[in-house]
Amino acid sequence: MPAFAEVEKIRYEGPQSKNPLAFRWYNAEEVVEGKTMRDHLRFAVVYWHTFRGTGSDPFGPGTMQRPWDDGSDSVENAQRRARVAFEFIDKLGAPYYAFHDRDVAPEGKTLAESNKNLDAVVKVLKEEQQRTGIKLLWGTANMFSNPRFMHGAATSCNADVFAYAAAQVKKALEVTKELGGENYVFWGGREGYQNLFNTNMQRELDHLGRFFHLAVDYAQEIGFTGTFLIEPKPKEPTKHQYDSDAAACINFLRTYELTDRFKLNIETNHATLAGHTMMHELEYAGLQNMLGSIDANTGDLLLGWDTDQFPTNFYLTTEVMLVLLKYGLAPGGVNFDAKVRRESFEPLDLFYAHIGGMDAFARGLKIAAAIRAEGELEKFVTARYSSWDSGIGAEIEAGQHSLKSLEAYMLKQGEAAPNQSGRQEMLENLINRYL
Repeated sequence: MPAFAEVEKIRYEGPQSKNPLAFRWYNAEEVVEGKTMRDHLRFAVVYWHTFRGTGSDPFGPGTMQRPWDDGSDSVENAQRRARVAFEFIDKLGAPYYAFHDRDVAPEGKTLAESNKNLDAVVKVLKEEQQRTGIKLLWGTANMFSNPRFMHGAATSCNADVFAYAAAQVKKALEVTKELGGENYVFWGGREGYQNLFNTNMQRELDHLGRFFHLAVDYAQEIGFTGTFLIEPKPKEPTKHQYDSDAAACINFLRTYELTDRFKLNIETNHATLAGHTMMHELEYAGLQNMLGSIDANTGDLLLGWDTDQFPTNFYLTTEVMLVLLKYGLAPGGVNFDAKVRRESFEPLDLFYAHIGGMDAFARGLKIAAAIRAEGELEKFVTARYSSWDSGIGAEIEAGQHSLKSLEAYMLKQGEAAPNQSGRQEMLENLINRYL
């Protein structure tokens, strides 16, 4: 019997709809700037929060009611869960999903047993992908939950742990390729340090760079052509993670000569934990051609940890889509690394949460496209930098000046030209006009 028998396939009903199980803004076939919403947004449902989340927190056990899950670590339970997952994703109408290896299959007592378990569930995932047409946005390996990774995985002080992590990634890459995954993600949850007194940072960074090269080499060996993605995050659970923000990741990738195969997977809640806005992180990655994908969520600014809430703020999604329309998103997508609240414990809440997030991004897409079509924002930015389009500005950009020649120029000028107002308040009002 279907797990969501009471839910029909979610349809687009338009902005006037009051049906909580319908889209008000996400119309998959609607064309915006020459592409359908489906192709712009490339929505993905995550396996870990959506199908493995329990609602537990440091103060209490899980609260989620999941009638299809018997609570065991059996392969049979994992296979049943996989079929439920695809029923949900299919009814929601999302074209992609994403997973960690340990989300979909139980970890065994040995690496061989873990691999066997994974193969048994991957068989079901493959069948369900073929049945529904849902695709894998990316796969990854969970190298942070097991106690062996207490000091990290690729950055561990224990060489055996490095070797185990390498073997786990090898298998995860094989599975990702088998399932047609378009990307492979590294999220270094414990790749960092708690205390510099016991840390050889140089050695750990070198090991991390070597680990990524091993992954690239094996991908080439097996014919996996997908993009590798690093997901920046500054802290939690470690005090400092080496992939702390977009700038740190890009610097790392350049240092270790990995930019030809890697891009970034940017997450809103991670951006704010790093002291940035999501728009900043996306812009920084995009302008350096390193933007690959995004994790779509938001955090509670009153709390100091990664709350992974579903995005419902149109202002936020408009900012995100302004950047994504500028730089593009493929090969990645809008991946809902978000979880329902502990109090939202019924299975039906999974639909409400994803519908809200998909609508928020669809609305943000339409608002961003309208802003771009009218062009007022772009005209203002162009005018603000007009002094660089001719005269001394154009000459500086062309490399035609030195400090000496610029001194001579300013001695002749006497003073810099008056500054132009940044018009921040006016521009904020301009954005509000579209909301």
